[in-house]
Amino acid sequence: GPLKPEITITYIAVSAIFFNSGLSLKTEELTSALMHVKLHLFVQIFTLVFFPTAIWVFLQLLSITPINEWLLKGLQTVGCMPPPVSSAVILTKAVGGNEVNYSASLTDCFCFFQGIVITPLLLLLFLGSSSSVPFTSIFSQLFMTVVVPLIIGQIVRRYIKDWLERKKPPFGAISSSVLLMIIYTTFCDTFANPNIDLDKFSLIIIVFIIFSIQMSFMFLTFLFSTRNNSTFTPADTVAIVFCSTHKSLTLGIPMLKIVFAGYEHLSLISVPLLIYHPAQILLGSLLVPTIKSWMVSRQKALKLTRQPKAPVKV
Repeated sequence: GPLKPEITITYIAVSAIFFNSGLSLKTEELTSALMHVKLHLFVQIFTLVFFPTAIWVFLQLLSITPINEWLLKGLQTVGCMPPPVSSAVILTKAVGGNEVNYSASLTDCFCFFQGIVITPLLLLLFLGSSSSVPFTSIFSQLFMTVVVPLIIGQIVRRYIKDWLERKKPPFGAISSSVLLMIIYTTFCDTFANPNIDLDKFSLIIIVFIIFSIQMSFMFLTFLFSTRNNSTFTPADTVAIVFCSTHKSLTLGIPMLKIVFAGYEHLSLISVPLLIYHPAQILLGSLLVPTIKSWMVSRQKALKLTRQPKAPVKV
């Protein structure tokens, strides 16, 4: 079509998103955050190991159901994605407290950088037989359209850091606009295909499964991070709950378009991720008051237990 998505989307739009990410990522703070090793390790293992493995086991059970197989494969791609750089930070900031926001943002940065390398490996591990793109081709295109623009964005940021801090450009709005164009062309490809087969039953079940997965995993991470022998603070727990269960649409859709380029079922595979993103924001927003109340009460209780007892007068 006139938009020429094979050029404007595959190369220009994807590169623009990650150049924008490179400008916005405050990686100069990462060095001072290395002391949060346990927090980062927990989130990375959960989101990049436990999450995709648990989804794979779950899909083995769902494979005998009449649910559309390509939507199920799409669920697996959701499990392989790293957390987003923005939404978890926004929600943790809404809960309140600089420590929470600090932990979440840095954890997101670590997982984002690892996701650039690990996510395509996970996609090839769990869905390798579905992709017709050679391994070397995938990583060469990922390097040119994701890694290089990200590095360039970071280099440019070093020279205009003061201007960026002063003007505060709308990085989120820019990425969202470009991402909307990518999603639009993806759905154009979907409905341009006369052989598309998406039944209402499968779609409704997938929506229900996605909400169930999010609620279950948020509860699971909460239990793990608040158990008796845990050393995580309440602020760490909030960061863990959001960062471990959120998945990146900004990185996910461009990566799927690269890994499954030219694949006729790409749009169906993308549907679960397109549902997961707004669902995680909706659920997170609804839970903010409850989590904030828990965090405040928990912090007060910890302060009381740490206060020295007054001497007893004889």
